[in-house]
Amino acid sequence: MIPTKKRFRIKRELSAENPTVRVGKNGATEKVIEEISRQLKKRGMVKMRLLKSALANQKVQAVASGIAQQTGAELIDVRGHTVMLYKRRAGS
Repeated sequence: MIPTKKRFRIKRELSAENPTVRVGKNGATEKVIEEISRQLKKRGMVKMRLLKSALANQKVQAVASGIAQQTGAELIDVRGHTVMLYKRRAGS
């Protein structure tokens, strides 16, 4: 669990950025999960956007939780179709 102050700092940092990953109509494929994992390893945080077609009758929260679980990250925030993930880097 991330402390509240750190959670707010991550939200503030990512709020000004554009999403770096877009999950399309094929959903969270293996390639998408690999890219998210790579960005988490490099930066520690990722902002992604889910297209409506990626949901396939699921809630955004459920899809985001699944992606977070697959990558070993923590779900920071879900706003509309935009999701923020955080994973502590090995060196920090």
